[in-house]
Amino acid sequence: MINFKNSYKSLTKQSFGIGDYSIIPIRYEDRFDIMQWRNEQMYHLRQNSLLTEDDQENYFQNVVANLFGQERPDQILFSYLKNNECIGYGGLVHINWIDQNAEISFIMKTELEQNEFKKHWGIYLDLIEEVAFKELNFHKLYTFAFDLRPHLYVVLEERKFRKEAVLEGHCFFNKRFIDVVIHSKIQRSIKLRKMESKDEEITFLWANDGETRRNSFNSKPIIYEEHSKWFQSKINNINSHYFICEVDATLAGLVRFDFNKEYNAFIIGITIDEKFRGKKLSAPLLKRSCKSFVEISKDKIIAFIKEDNIASKKSFERASFVFQGKEIINKTEALKYEYKHE
Repeated sequence: MINFKNSYKSLTKQSFGIGDYSIIPIRYEDRFDIMQWRNEQMYHLRQNSLLTEDDQENYFQNVVANLFGQERPDQILFSYLKNNECIGYGGLVHINWIDQNAEISFIMKTELEQNEFKKHWGIYLDLIEEVAFKELNFHKLYTFAFDLRPHLYVVLEERKFRKEAVLEGHCFFNKRFIDVVIHSKIQRSIKLRKMESKDEEITFLWANDGETRRNSFNSKPIIYEEHSKWFQSKINNINSHYFICEVDATLAGLVRFDFNKEYNAFIIGITIDEKFRGKKLSAPLLKRSCKSFVEISKDKIIAFIKEDNIASKKSFERASFVFQGKEIINKTEALKYEYKHE
C-alpha cells in the first residue's frame, strides 16, 4: 500500500479554513465516503457507472497518491471538513499551468444537498478561490456543470462568477442531450502602495461617505479643512502606516494602521470605495495590508468593529483576526479583534 503524504508539493500552505470549515489535502480515510456520495449523485457527475470499492482503492493508490509529490499536478484534491469530519470533497481539476486556469470540482455529503447546499457550496467556493488565486496565483477559475441544478448558479453569481457560455446539447444523459453551463471568474489585479500627497482628495471622499460615517465610532461629517490637517499629520508619521489599494489600476480603498499607546498596539481600519463594496474586497485587502505591515513592524494589530457591522466582522475573521472580547469605544459597544500572524 502506498503511504499517503497528505501534503502537496505544489502548495506552500496545506490547510485553508473559515470558522469550523476547512479544506485539506484529500485524505485516504475519506475514500469510501466519497465513493458513496459519487454513486448517489451520478446524475450531475461525469461518471457513467457505479464505483466499486476496488475502483476507489485503485484510484487512490494509482492516481491520487501520485499527485502529492508533483510540482504541477493536473488536479489538486481536498477533503472538505467540518470540525475535522469529512462532509464533502473537490478541488482544482483540469489544471492548465501555462494558461493559469483550472476547473472547480465539488460534491458534498448527499443528505446536505437539499437544505444546506447554498451554505456549503458558498463556503467551499471561498476556500478554493483562496487556493487558486492567493496560493497559486492562477488567472482564472471556471465551472463546467450540467444544466440540471439552477441553484448552483445563484451562489456562483453571488460570488461574481459570470456565465461565460452555454454549450447547447453538449452531453447525452438519461436518454437525452442536455446543456452544459460554464461560469468563470478572473482574478482581480490588486496592488498596494503607501499613501501619497496626491491621495488627499480621494481619502476625504472615502472618509466622508455616508456608510463610512455610519460605521465609524465618530459619525459626524468631516469638513475638508479638518481632513487636510489630519492627512498632513499622518502621511509622514512614523506611528502611522497607510496603504492605498488599487484594483485593476482603479483606486479602491484605504487600510490604516495607527499606533495607540493605551493598547501598545496598532489599530487597523479599512475604508472601501462605494463602487467596490459587495465585491468581497475587504478580506483580501486586509490580508495583504497586514502582510505588508508586519514587514515594517512586529507590533500587535487590533481592530474595533461596531457590533452591528456584520459584514466588517466577517471580513476581519476571514483575514485571520480573532475575537478578543467587547469594549466601549466613544460610548458605543465594540467588538475587539486581534490579528494572528499566519
